[in-house]
Amino acid sequence: MLLAPGEAPPGRARRKEAEVTYRVIQWATGNVGRAAIEGIAAHPELELAGVWVHAESKSGKDAGAIAGIGPLGVHATCDVEALLALDADCVLYSPMLANTAEVVRILESGKNVVTPLGWFYPFSSAGVAEVEAACRRGGATLHGTGIHPGGITERFPLVLSALCRKIRHVRAEEFSDIRSYATEFVVREVMLFGKSLEEATKSSMPQLLGAGFQQSIDMVAAGLGLTLDPEKRTTHEMAVATAPIDTPVGVIEPGTVAAQRFAWEGTVRGEPVITARVNWLMGDESLEPAWKLGGERFEIAFDAEPPLAVTFHGLHPPDVHRDLDRNPGIAATAMHCVNSIPIVCEAEPGIRTYLDLPLVSGRADPSLLR
Repeated sequence: MLLAPGEAPPGRARRKEAEVTYRVIQWATGNVGRAAIEGIAAHPELELAGVWVHAESKSGKDAGAIAGIGPLGVHATCDVEALLALDADCVLYSPMLANTAEVVRILESGKNVVTPLGWFYPFSSAGVAEVEAACRRGGATLHGTGIHPGGITERFPLVLSALCRKIRHVRAEEFSDIRSYATEFVVREVMLFGKSLEEATKSSMPQLLGAGFQQSIDMVAAGLGLTLDPEKRTTHEMAVATAPIDTPVGVIEPGTVAAQRFAWEGTVRGEPVITARVNWLMGDESLEPAWKLGGERFEIAFDAEPPLAVTFHGLHPPDVHRDLDRNPGIAATAMHCVNSIPIVCEAEPGIRTYLDLPLVSGRADPSLLR
């Protein structure tokens, strides 16, 4: 469907310049979803319009109560049809796993979608044509964002690259103590910590994570003007516990997986030029091999002129016992989505990446505003 100049896409009238409130539906209320509700409530240009929940036990509850803040007057529902019929500008889509058919329905309803679950730079991915077509039919925009993948692996390397010349290699890397991630099912049954080496070797994580990180590599390559080799390299290394390790999700027994390292590399003529890497450790006191965490952080580094390196702190809990229910990294993931919403709502229909959109910024504390 082609729109005439100035014509409003169906399901969402373009906002007049004087109007600054965008109505947002929060889709799912896990860790990211709860942080997003809090962020939407605090954002001066956003209004929470609805909340989708998977569990019937949450249906009917006030969204603020679910998020652990004061009442917001918006009640959660499991009724997809009712939410799709709402007058809303955007859906912040953050269930545990993305469902492409669900995203297509949301886009076709005329609602923009911002999500941390993919579509960062999906143009060589399976199913991208179906999603792009849904954007066109609904006159809606889809934007994937987050922090890792997301800002750390895409936006910030591209911004920082402007300080360099003759860039030969870009590395984006996470170092995290997984004892601060207190979600037992994900840590044990998805990440496979506490499992045998044999079982963890069959992990689906290289593919699940790789779907996002390989898009990050493609976006950075596009921004730098690189043509990568057709296939990317993937590695998965593991270390086992040498003694029992106490964690919020139970004891990691000796001989079971207690640390993992995943890496994805984009190459040119077989040589690595862009690397995205994840280091997940259950502490570093009782590991074989004896990996060291060196402090939780995110790093971006360039083999370039000058050889720039940047380290991000503050995106992890202060220790493995505090702020686990308000994990800063999860809050940052949610806020990168929340702060993108006004710009995404004004973007042209289609899949839009960091390369297409203007700068996204946060908002000042209301106490500083007159």
